Order: sequence, then structure tokens, then C-alpha cells
Amino acid sequence: MQAARLSGIVPPLSTPMTETFEIDIPSLEKLITFQLDAGVHGLFALGSTSEVAFLTDAQRATVLDVVVRCVAGQVPVLAGTIDMTTTRVIEHARAAEKARADALVVTAPFYTRIGQAEIKAHFRQVHEAVDLPIFAYDIPVAVHSKLERSTVLELAEQQIISGLKDSSGDEANFRGLVMAQAAHPDFSVFTGSELLADVALFMGASGVVPGLGNVDPVGYVRLYEAAHRGDWVAARQEQERLYRLFDIVNVGLRRMAIGSSAMGAFKTALQLRGIIATNVVGRPQLRLNDDEVAQVRRALVAANLL
Repeated sequence: MQAARLSGIVPPLSTPMTETFEIDIPSLEKLITFQLDAGVHGLFALGSTSEVAFLTDAQRATVLDVVVRCVAGQVPVLAGTIDMTTTRVIEHARAAEKARADALVVTAPFYTRIGQAEIKAHFRQVHEAVDLPIFAYDIPVAVHSKLERSTVLELAEQQIISGLKDSSGDEANFRGLVMAQAAHPDFSVFTGSELLADVALFMGASGVVPGLGNVDPVGYVRLYEAAHRGDWVAARQEQERLYRLFDIVNVGLRRMAIGSSAMGAFKTALQLRGIIATNVVGRPQLRLNDDEVAQVRRALVAANLL
């Protein structure tokens, strides 16, 4: 897969679970079909929205095998190989390559104390270990290290990485990366923001990796298509509808942290839409209660999704 060919809407796929915290394969298969029918341009398995940090290695393998099998080459499959250190990431990367993923998504190492020199070495060593394109994933809120623009551009120039998913929230830096694409035509820059997708596309971003795209992939595809044809009014209107829907991530904040609330809200919305069987989240995250589920239901009705 050439990175330059990847653009559009690439949702980070949720991981449905059973009541006993196993992978719910029938629900996962149904979710994949739901995404493909919506016209998404790729799928990102084993990312933050996939709750990758809560999965065993065996569960990671199950998820990726199901995704690759169900997608069957219709769109690119990006596999998150997210772990603390380079050795562990390389193990995941080799497993993803064996599973026939199309590309890898790699964060900076975490828990360890590192800087930009170690981050560069990390990406180079993963690149040397496998023969798949690598998309860097900038998510400092989770890994506590920033992928500096100079680091990203150096790795892009050396063809160590083929693209970037930017979930840093640093929009000025993101704009600089998008502007730099002119000198790196084979490098793709994606935003991870559900709320600024129209702005990112107007800047010239390659596409969007929206967690909310699990719930409403049609809406994000509609937004992308409006932007692609230059109808920025339609893109803004769709973004504003999705902005309001995104408020579901906050329904549990009186009782739990944002991770539990957001993952629980996405899964609850998918359950209410009849796509997955439960709203179980990975342990030790907390599950939404009946009142919070009712709030998600009202938001779906307001967004014309129920």
C-alpha cells in the first residue's frame, strides 16, 4: 500500500466485547460490514478507540484476523502496534505483517523516559524490522511524549514513516505538517479530531480518523465528500451535526474518567443502533448506567440516527 493512495475517512474501529470481556466476533463482523457499507476509505484496528491497551496479545490477534478477513481487500487495514518499548512494538508489527495488515500505526514509546532522539531510533528500528508502511501516531495525552514536527518531517524525508495520525490537539503544528506535504507528496497527514474534520480538510489534510465514525460513519463520509467537491457550507453543516453528537462522550463524567465515558458512549450508541450486542468496555473502565444510556439514546434521536 502506498501512503499517497490513502485518504478519506478511516475510523479507528471499536472492539466489541462479551459480558465476560472476550472479543465478540459476531458483533465485530457486523461493525465492519456497517463501516464498509457506509463507504469508509480504510479501517484502523487496535487503536485507542479499539481499547488496544486493554487487550491481551491473543485478543489483539483475534481482532486483526477478523478485520483482515472481513475487509478482504476492499479498503486498507491499518493495524495499531502500540506498546511501551521498541522490542514489544516489533513483535506486534511482525504479527500484523503475518496477519496481512496493509500498514502499521506506531506511537512513541511510553512509560519510559525518552526524547526525540529515542523516538527517531524507535521508528527506524520498527521500520527495519518489517516491510509495511508505518503511520506515526501523535497522541501525547496517552504516551506523554510529543512527536515534534522536525522529527516527523525528518522521518518522512527518510521514508521511515509514510504518514501521520495527529491526535495532539496542536492545530498550529498540524497546519505546518499539512503545509509540508507539498515537499513530501507520498506522505499522508490525518487528523484524529472528530470536531475539526472540516477545518483539517480545508487546510489540505489527507483525511480523518474519527472515533465517532464508529457511530456515524455515513456522516463523516458525507462530510469528506462535501469537502472533496469544495462544498464547504455542506461540510460545515455536517461537522456541526457531528459536533453536537460528540457530546455523548461526556455522559459519564460525573462518575468516571473520560476514557470510560467516551468508549462506553461509543459502544452504547452502537448497541442502541443494533450493530453490537453489549456496551461492555475493557477492565478497569466503568460501564454506563441506565441514565447515561438514556442520554446517549436522546443524542442519537437528535442526530437522526434512531
